Amino acid sequence: MSCTSCASGSNGTPRGCKSNGNCGSDSCNKLTVFDWLENMKLAEGEQTSPFVEVRFKNSRKEFYRFPEELTPQAGALVITKTESGYDLGRVTLAGPLVGMQMKRKKIKDSSDKIGSIIRFANTQEIDKWHSLRTKEIEVQKEARKLAIALALDMKISDVEYQADGKKATFYYTADKRVDFRQLIKDMAHAFSIRIEMRQIGLRMEASRLGGIGSCGRELCCSTWLTDFRSVASGAARYQQLSLNPQKLSGQCGRLKCCLNYELDAYRNEIKKFPRPGVKLKTEKGIGVFQKMDIFKGVIWYAYKNEWMTWHKLPLNAVQEIINKNKSKTLVYSLEDYVENTADDNKSHLDKGAGEDSLTRFDQPKRKASQRRKKKKKYQHGPNKKV
Repeated sequence: MSCTSCASGSNGTPRGCKSNGNCGSDSCNKLTVFDWLENMKLAEGEQTSPFVEVRFKNSRKEFYRFPEELTPQAGALVITKTESGYDLGRVTLAGPLVGMQMKRKKIKDSSDKIGSIIRFANTQEIDKWHSLRTKEIEVQKEARKLAIALALDMKISDVEYQADGKKATFYYTADKRVDFRQLIKDMAHAFSIRIEMRQIGLRMEASRLGGIGSCGRELCCSTWLTDFRSVASGAARYQQLSLNPQKLSGQCGRLKCCLNYELDAYRNEIKKFPRPGVKLKTEKGIGVFQKMDIFKGVIWYAYKNEWMTWHKLPLNAVQEIINKNKSKTLVYSLEDYVENTADDNKSHLDKGAGEDSLTRFDQPKRKASQRRKKKKKYQHGPNKKV
């Protein structure tokens, strides 16, 4: 890892930056970007963009207008103006790429969504910001206790302090509408700050908390995915997946976002295949669709009343039979078009270390003849009285 704050400690163990998702050197964050135009000079007559992109606690980004007397630089900690004070964020992008990002997100230069930056953050403000970040976990625990005491059906998943310490935003999830007016009063009395409650979805909660998916990698929503599109159960049907909610659901309890990654490719390939409801008429019987493999281009059919025997047919053979059926011509049987499956059971994988016998580290068993010889030698040894 290129982050110098995450180097090893004195005893060799990973030290970690302990910034809870906001790396001190800006190298291991979900919303970190790479400015590929950073080392390029502007053309003659071109001016530097007055806008920058600022990130807050690795969960949200906003665009701000940089002061003219200061030079924007990616990685700098800046003080941004808010309605009730100020906040501290990190500049993640500056220069020509900011205009491209604003255009992609359909934000105009005169938009009200663009805030203003006051100045660079000083040492005291940065220290206060870090102290508030470490305080968020304890505040979250106390807020959960207050919610449980009021028997509210909600879950407080994250807390974000404003850099001046005057306001805190509590992110929560709930299935139904929650009346948390008394909770806000109790939290304001306990923490002596302004309270803002913001409801988020289950996918957003998983992205803020993070975790490891069933694939063994970090969750996409907590590493690089920033927009959450709806995932329908039809995505699993297109990909011939088993409709098992436990396997198709992610840690958020919703369908996995990765079901949409290859969906367009499946849809394009499925157009080449006949519909599952199309039946193959032969003199031997009627063939009914069972399953298909769009990558190998094969389809399995079975005769009616012979469901245990499947016949593997290539795509061109199935289309040929369908065309003959349309012209009212019957083929003799499906077996005449079955693809040769002689090599299906052969393994095409290389014999690596992982495919060796599981007992390769065990001691080899001795043969019975060797055991008898050893026993006989022991009985007739020099110290044995016979």
